[in-house]
Amino acid sequence: MGDHLQEKTLNKEKIFEGRIIELSVHDVALPNGKESKREIINHPGAVAVLAVTKENKLVLVNQFRKALEKTIAEIPAGKLEAGEDPKQCAFRELEEETGYAAESMEKIASFYTSPGFADEIVYLYEAKELQSGEVKTDEDEFVEKIEVTLDEALEMIKTEAVHDAKTILAIQHWLLKKQG
Repeated sequence: MGDHLQEKTLNKEKIFEGRIIELSVHDVALPNGKESKREIINHPGAVAVLAVTKENKLVLVNQFRKALEKTIAEIPAGKLEAGEDPKQCAFRELEEETGYAAESMEKIASFYTSPGFADEIVYLYEAKELQSGEVKTDEDEFVEKIEVTLDEALEMIKTEAVHDAKTILAIQHWLLKKQG
């Protein structure tokens, strides 16, 4: 499907390699025979976790995001380590950022964050049967755990306190599940 739309890479030059991402420029042959350039970010992928407590509260973390120069509330999430199973990463990230351990994880969906220029894929899971514990964030990670009702979460979307796609998608999933 869509083979007639493919672009063939003619040359690829790595411009930057960081701790998390790589940036490369690809010279490509377009379907119409012309050539163009594509700037591509390679990312190892990530997980995100919809976690709702026994009290029917959504677990979020407030985190400052330098790229945005502001703090936003997000569902627990984190980068996949090399070769790491996404489900295992979801268990790990939930516990590290919130202190909650889940009995099980159910995959909701996976999605590309910005397919126009990045290959990052996020695996969204729903945590089941939460047990509270101790937060164990990474040395360079500073988060504040909060718990909100569905109505509060929907209001946070309106006020842009929640302002990222993975969290909005998770909240919409929770809303649809409650309605269905």
